[in-house]
Amino acid sequence: MEGDNIKWKEMPRPIKVRLVTSFFNRTIAFAIMPFMALLFVQAYNKVFAGIFLIGTVILSFLIGLIGGYLADRFPRKRLLVLSTSATGLMFLVMTICLAIDQMLLFTVAYAIFTVTSNIGRPAMSAIIIDATTPENRRAVYAIDYWLINLSIALGTALGGWLYVSNRLFLFSLLTCTSLLLPVAYHFLLDESKHVWQKQPLRNVFRDLGKSYQIAWRDRPFVKVVFGSMCILAAEFSMGSYVAVRLADEFDTVTIGDLTVNGVRMLSLISIENTILVVCLTFFIQRLSNRFTNKQALVGGLALYIIGYATVTSANSLTLLLTFIFIATMGELLYSPTLNAEKANMMPADQRGAYSAFAGTSHAGADLLSRSTLILGAVLAPFMMSVYIGLIVCLGLGLVYLGLFRNEKIAEKQQAS
Repeated sequence: MEGDNIKWKEMPRPIKVRLVTSFFNRTIAFAIMPFMALLFVQAYNKVFAGIFLIGTVILSFLIGLIGGYLADRFPRKRLLVLSTSATGLMFLVMTICLAIDQMLLFTVAYAIFTVTSNIGRPAMSAIIIDATTPENRRAVYAIDYWLINLSIALGTALGGWLYVSNRLFLFSLLTCTSLLLPVAYHFLLDESKHVWQKQPLRNVFRDLGKSYQIAWRDRPFVKVVFGSMCILAAEFSMGSYVAVRLADEFDTVTIGDLTVNGVRMLSLISIENTILVVCLTFFIQRLSNRFTNKQALVGGLALYIIGYATVTSANSLTLLLTFIFIATMGELLYSPTLNAEKANMMPADQRGAYSAFAGTSHAGADLLSRSTLILGAVLAPFMMSVYIGLIVCLGLGLVYLGLFRNEKIAEKQQAS
């Protein structure tokens, strides 16, 4: 497909601005998020930290739904400028609180930060859909996928390096970066030309419910969202069941002066996955251009299933590194294609709500991955591999049915 070969200089400015600013936004998030639990445990206790962070996850989900509704009702650029300005202000408050050791106010500011940082997220997703076409979306999402993984690597490294040695400097650096984002949106981002909701604004809560009722009634899209949830559950289980199993069962291996135990093995897997994504995304994208979207999606998910099902129960260093390679190759094939196809399904006047609804797949995948900890207590590792394999196969089936077995979806894609 010609659009799949789109180059950076050929991209519309809204896409460039969105990709670059999202990269910095995610880098900021991953520089502090892994350490928030530690910070609140040190300030309060484990029980408070757990309850508070669970509350922020639930709050993030609800605010994301409201953000999707607002993105279809109001100018998306204005929504982004206001939300990122408030986020930068909350970072400033948190930084000051760290300097004066005022953790109660820090906690309040972090809760507000959760609201402001999530309310504009559907608008950001909708903007990239508005600025792309069905022909070039797969290429754009491949670049976005590459930037996501690079931001995770840089953000985690930055946070790990500075959190212990100079926490205040870390927050000051992140504050300056977050305060620059609304400036970039204001001066560099053109207002998104999207189709507005036609019905008048009457009752906010009723209209909010109606927006998501429309998405819920779109059965093919619901299948794709729930299918995505099942697919992501395998990857998310790396941080739950697989992490615990390797820590308990992996036989320590010595390579020269390096001793690899279960915890370090999990780190090696994560490092390999990140390096492969950063180095091979565009090579795999060019390779996938030889196939149709259906072939890239099904073939990629087949590799993904084989890889993660094996990693779930494997205890050999060689097997783990080999099959995480296979899983990552599958992920590189299917992920940009699935994201592009999902975007093609969204009606022009409902892209904010649809984007927010699609985000529920991450929350659901997180819950599914947590269930593996419970099942892992009673099932043998081999049976857990079967369980993960079946879950992802179910996801593949739902996604396939939602995308390729409904004539209305094809008509909607052509109309967009």
